[in-house]
Amino acid sequence: NTEADFTAMRKAEIVKTEKQFKEAAAAKGIAEAFYLFADDSAVIKRANDTLILGKENIKQYYQKTANKNAQVTWSPDFVNVSADGTLGYTYGKYVWKVPGDSGAVKEFKGVFHTVWKRQGDGSWKYVWD
Repeated sequence: NTEADFTAMRKAEIVKTEKQFKEAAAAKGIAEAFYLFADDSAVIKRANDTLILGKENIKQYYQKTANKNAQVTWSPDFVNVSADGTLGYTYGKYVWKVPGDSGAVKEFKGVFHTVWKRQGDGSWKYVWD
């Protein structure tokens, strides 16, 4: 295997993980998906630059906010990995759809940036989102 093959393989693993993450959000809900794909030490940055630290707190955050009933879709436009294949990052566009009290759905669009860490078992978990 060449270095390019190694890098391509790791990038493909991350793209596959992003797809599984998105599918889990649709099937199991956002709180569960963000929990399942989080490294134990994961951090997310949300409104007003609030940092939510750790996978348990991330799950609780999504269970308690208006986003509890939201739907989210996203797709990475870019992926890269470190030379040793242990860290990677993606960015791309996302769409949140949040049902309001009146039943009207509010849509929020933006750009995400996720940092991925390869686990001992070969899977990828996010450490920053």
